[in-house]
Amino acid sequence: MNRRNLVYYLLLNVFVSATVTVGILFWYDRNYRAMNQPSVQQSAPASGDAVPESTLNPRTDIAVKISSVVGAGTLGSEIVVVKFEGEGQLDLASWQLKDEDGNTFKFPKLTLYPNGAVQVHTITGTDTVIDLYWGIGEAVWSSGENARLFDAQGNLRAVYRVP
Repeated sequence: MNRRNLVYYLLLNVFVSATVTVGILFWYDRNYRAMNQPSVQQSAPASGDAVPESTLNPRTDIAVKISSVVGAGTLGSEIVVVKFEGEGQLDLASWQLKDEDGNTFKFPKLTLYPNGAVQVHTITGTDTVIDLYWGIGEAVWSSGENARLFDAQGNLRAVYRVP
């Protein structure tokens, strides 16, 4: 093998290795790491303080969580993943996803089944059973912000801190 072919071979090898590494890191960030972060952040009330109505109660809570927020700050890639880990089915009609700046996404008629999930994209698009589109013209999520999920009655059901 002459030097010229060797250089091309090495450059191709570097390109393929970098592409595979970036793909694996993206998959890890989107799937594995997000699932291992707590989806609900609670703090115990001080003695004598009233417990807010929106505090989650493990005995009556619906097993739904915001499992990840991907692409925070980049309009074209922002996605919030909402997952149902309970039994039966969950009707998400009129549920709301809110950020700390007052942006609110209202879920259309949609049913999640056990271990089912739906992705909420910030951009405009055509809704499907697994992808919903908010249709906002600017990025919504930023690092350190809380994404909150409310049921149709306005009860807080899940909180996720955007990494």
